[in-house]
Amino acid sequence: MLRFALLLVASAAFGCGAVMAQEEVRLMANTSPPYTDAKLPEQGLALELVKHIYAGTDYTPVITIESWSRAVEGAQLGVYDGLASVWYTDERNKDLLFSEPYLRSELIILKRRSGRGNYFKLEHLAGSRLGVRVDYAYGVDFAAIPDLTLVQENHMIQNLLNLLNGSVDFVIGDQRTINLQLHEYLADKITRFEVVPIKLPHVERHVAASRAFPGHEKMIAAFNRALAATRKDGSHDAIVKKWDDRYGGVE
Repeated sequence: MLRFALLLVASAAFGCGAVMAQEEVRLMANTSPPYTDAKLPEQGLALELVKHIYAGTDYTPVITIESWSRAVEGAQLGVYDGLASVWYTDERNKDLLFSEPYLRSELIILKRRSGRGNYFKLEHLAGSRLGVRVDYAYGVDFAAIPDLTLVQENHMIQNLLNLLNGSVDFVIGDQRTINLQLHEYLADKITRFEVVPIKLPHVERHVAASRAFPGHEKMIAAFNRALAATRKDGSHDAIVKKWDDRYGGVE
């Protein structure tokens, strides 16, 4: 009987130790559907992936969705432990340690299907009006395109409406974001849009830990190991496919 009681105590102690081993990390993200949005299932594609990957580590992410400026500043200053969905830049790398990329995004350019002209290179946009998002890092040197006018809006739907009414000639944006916006707000007008066959650089999303966060290297290393495991067992691709199947694409 005494031996059985001791075994119970040991088992309880082991269980408590396992719970205590879970370390919470406070991560920030900004609203950017379908990747991050409090209104979407699992808070969006990117955050579902991040939580799924972290489930294979000793860390538990506690994710807060804020404005982009507050999210970046908070992580850089160490007010938060890191960012859940961020693109790499050399400037950000000074204050943040980046994980391996866990999601790739493609940029596309749209025009009205009724619009004439052939466009195969960025230079072919010379003299046109291009709808862009405010403070969005496209990785494209727009200044190298002669007489290109950038028309800035805060939201993708505004750019798409501008394209429809002729206020701009083209719109550039993330492919998944455009697909979601079209299907949610302009489902009956999707056939009026056409993808321009201009090759654009892709972008990749990372988790990034504040270098002021104690153990940031250990946390990122654990994420990278778990990411590799989810890619190997197919669960990563299954989540991405589920989201991509949710919205059709524009051709």
